[in-house]
Amino acid sequence: MKFIKNFSSKTFASLATRNYRLYFIGQAISFTGTWMQTVAQGWLVLKLTGSGTALGIITALQYLPILIFGPMGGVFADRYAKRKILYITQSVSAILALILGVLVLFNSIQLWMVGVLALGLGLVNALDGPVRQTFVMEMVGKDQLANAVSLNAILMNVARVLGPAIAGIVIAVTGLGLCFILNSISFAAVIIVLFLMDATKFHHLPLAEKTKGQLIEGLRYVNSNIILKNTILMMLIIGTLTYEFTISLPLFAQFALHGDATTYSMLTAAMGLGSVVGGLVSASISHLKPQKLVSIAFFFGISVLAASFMPNIVSAMIALVIVGFFSVTFTSLGNVTLQMESVPQMRGRVMALWAVAFLGSTPIGGPIVGWVGEQFGSRWGLIIGGLAAIFAAFIGRNFLKSYKTYTISEAVEMRAEQTPTEKNSRNI
Repeated sequence: MKFIKNFSSKTFASLATRNYRLYFIGQAISFTGTWMQTVAQGWLVLKLTGSGTALGIITALQYLPILIFGPMGGVFADRYAKRKILYITQSVSAILALILGVLVLFNSIQLWMVGVLALGLGLVNALDGPVRQTFVMEMVGKDQLANAVSLNAILMNVARVLGPAIAGIVIAVTGLGLCFILNSISFAAVIIVLFLMDATKFHHLPLAEKTKGQLIEGLRYVNSNIILKNTILMMLIIGTLTYEFTISLPLFAQFALHGDATTYSMLTAAMGLGSVVGGLVSASISHLKPQKLVSIAFFFGISVLAASFMPNIVSAMIALVIVGFFSVTFTSLGNVTLQMESVPQMRGRVMALWAVAFLGSTPIGGPIVGWVGEQFGSRWGLIIGGLAAIFAAFIGRNFLKSYKTYTISEAVEMRAEQTPTEKNSRNI
């Protein structure tokens, strides 16, 4: 009983902060809507074209702006008040989802329209991503950051379970269009909770002054720090070829398992279930070592490879639960490592590069995974993803094997003792 009480108090500690609790509720609703749209959009493209390559291209269009403009989004995140930016990005996202839903409901949708709206959403997310990630620190402070990031990951993956499940029912009963409409409505929840927050309770961090060369300055800062550079490099490899599940899973569901949209929803939900478990474990651990990223990446790759060979939906769902566990553990630890390792004036730019590696790499990897799955068999999309994660683990091991091992909490203490010059040139 005492163990359960301690586990609960550690796992949900950051929810004691009212602003973050409000944000958590709003994001829960919004993420569920986002996953509904993700499932519906993937199936819409396959319904319009039946092509894995087309699915890869549409997905690439959605993430291309993050690749191109993501670093600049980080500059804005460092310069301006984050809550004000979120009002804008959430409103525009709602409008784009509404337009897509109306076009589908009136049977006026064409592939090029899906592409244009996906591109527009990508432009919004290039700014929204780094702002949302760094806004967490302002709500909870550095002591609760690791816990809040892990809870965000849990939230995203609970939504990964609920969103596809709801989408499967909505698609079966009413068709694809209502999924987009409901996603549009879900953004209102975030806007409302932003309004309800108490600005006096924020942990205000120093904003970067507007100067020339801030983008290049951020790149140099990351390059000077072996932990930052290695973490982003690993995510770049994994983000390019492994985190293409919005492409590999629809192909796997339709062609390898001979299923439909409900099959895809079930696979996505299974992966989300595993991610919830992984997030709970991550949130309850206060001392994590950055070097753990290497072993997590390795087992992530092994689990994705295993999933690719599953012969039926039941075994595939079991394998994807394990995939989800290692997936969220990797992203949570990587996110926390970068934020703790960065000085406040650089954090937005560092997290923007993380977003570029995680999501902005999709315009490169998405078409590759879609084409490979179409040409060589739908299982190959998952196979190359698994191999990529294993390769990233070996790259990370070579980078970190000669450097001192330390926990994230120890890193925070070390950074507090360093001068600004030392912080910018640290190479452990």
